[in-house]
Amino acid sequence: MLFRQITDPKLAQYAYLIGCQQTGEAIVIDPERDIDRYLRLAAAEGLRIVGSTETHIHADFLSGVRELAERGVRVYLSGDGDEDWQYRWPEAGGYDSVSLHDGDTFEIGNIRFEAAHTPGHTPEHMSFLVTDGGAGAAEPMGILSGDFVFVGALGRPDLLETAAQVAGAMEPSARRLHASVQRFLALPDFLQVWPGHGAGSACGKALGAVPESTVGYERRYSPALEAAGRGEEHFVSYILEGQPEPPMYFARMKRDNRDGPPLLGDLPEPRRVAPAELAALDLEAAVVIDTRADRSDFMARHLARSLCVPLNGAFNTAAGSVITHEANDIYLVIDEPRLEEAVRDLVRIGLDRVVGYTTPSDLLRYFDDGGTSARIPETDFAGVCEVLAAEAGCVLDVRYASEYQAGHVTGAVGAAYTRLPAYRDRIDRSRTQLVHCASGARAAVASSYLAREGYDVRYVNDAFTAYGGGIERARREIPV
Repeated sequence: MLFRQITDPKLAQYAYLIGCQQTGEAIVIDPERDIDRYLRLAAAEGLRIVGSTETHIHADFLSGVRELAERGVRVYLSGDGDEDWQYRWPEAGGYDSVSLHDGDTFEIGNIRFEAAHTPGHTPEHMSFLVTDGGAGAAEPMGILSGDFVFVGALGRPDLLETAAQVAGAMEPSARRLHASVQRFLALPDFLQVWPGHGAGSACGKALGAVPESTVGYERRYSPALEAAGRGEEHFVSYILEGQPEPPMYFARMKRDNRDGPPLLGDLPEPRRVAPAELAALDLEAAVVIDTRADRSDFMARHLARSLCVPLNGAFNTAAGSVITHEANDIYLVIDEPRLEEAVRDLVRIGLDRVVGYTTPSDLLRYFDDGGTSARIPETDFAGVCEVLAAEAGCVLDVRYASEYQAGHVTGAVGAAYTRLPAYRDRIDRSRTQLVHCASGARAAVASSYLAREGYDVRYVNDAFTAYGGGIERARREIPV
C-alpha cells in the first residue's frame, strides 16, 4: 500500500493519496479543488486515481471531489445524517457515485475502506477504517478521521450554527460528537489516526502540530477526550467554549460543497497590468488584494479601496473574511514568483475571478509618476491613549471574542476580523475607529476593509501588550 499525506499549510489541511501498488489503483481523500497536483503525484508513483471520497461537507475550502468526478472518477460520499446536509450534485450531474452508510465497505485494488458514521462536527461526517489487504492484513491499520478526531483535539460542533446560520444546531451537534467519541474510544490502541487538519485550522481549537497520531495516544493525552470522559454535560461546555469566530466564507463553502462546487478546470491565468494601465482600473467594481508584507508601506500608499492581505499563513482566512462576493473581479499586488501560489489559495475558497496583477515595484513606479494613491493613518497605543483622552475616537478590537474577554481597552468594542462584514452596519460611522488586534496583523486587514467601506479609520500598528491604559474584562462585543 502506498500512503501519502498532502498538506496545504495555509489552511492546515491534509488530503490523502492511498494506492494499491499491486493493481496500480488509487483513491484521493478530502482533496482540494485544484486537483492537478494529486494527479501528478499519482502518476509519479505509477498509480491511476480511480476513486475519491471526502469525510464531510467542508466549510473551509471547496472540495475537489466533483472535479475528479467530472473526469470519470468514481466518488464515494456520505448518505447518512441530516437530510438538509445531503450531497445534491452527484445525482443531478449524473456522476458515477456511491452513497455510503455506516458500516458500508468498498475496495480500491486490494485496500479495503469501511465507512463509520461519526457525526458531531457535521451531521453527515464519515470516518474511514483502512485495511491493507494486499499485505494480508485482516484488520484495519488506521482511521481517516477527517474533522472528527484531530491530534489533541476534536472537530468543532458549532459551525452549522455559527457559520451556516442554522439556529439551535450547536448543542445537539456537541452531544452527537460526544456519542461519536465513545465509538472512537472502543477502537484498538494501535490504530493510526490520520486527521483532516493540523495546527492553525479554524475547524477546531488547540489542534496539535504533529500530522498523525494513534488511538492509544489520543486516549491518554488528548484534552478533548479527557473532557469527554468527564460526562456529556462537561464535554458540551468544554467543546463549545472558546471556539474562534468562523470566517465569513465558511457559509458559502458549506452551501457550494453540498450543492456542487463550480467546476474549476484549469487555474486562472491573470494578466500583468502595466503601471500606465492602473489608472484605468474600475476600483469601485473590482477588488484589489495587496499582498505586500510590509503593512506600513501599504498604509502609506496604496490603490484606493485596496485590501491589505499579506501573502502569509492567514491569507485564505483574511481574504475570505473580507471579500463577500465571489463574482468580483480580483487584481493582485504581488511579486510575480508567488502569483500561482496566491491564485491557488484564492480558488480553494471559491474566489476564481483573478483577472490581473501588478508587482509592488510597478505599483510604486505608478505612484512616483503621479498616480493617485490612498493612505490610512497609522498610530500606536500611545497615540490611542491620546485620542481617547481627547474623546476624538473609539476603539475597535478585532481580535477573537475569547481574547477580548480575557482583557481589552476600557470602552472598546469587540468585532472579530473574520466576521467584520456582519458587524459593518453596527460600527459607528460618525466616529474615528482606532482599529487594533494583538500585533497589528489582523488590524491591518480590518482597517483596509473598513476604509474601503467608507469609515474613518486609524490603524493601530502595535502589540496589545504595549497598551498602558485601562483594561476591563466585561463582555461588550457586537452581537452578530
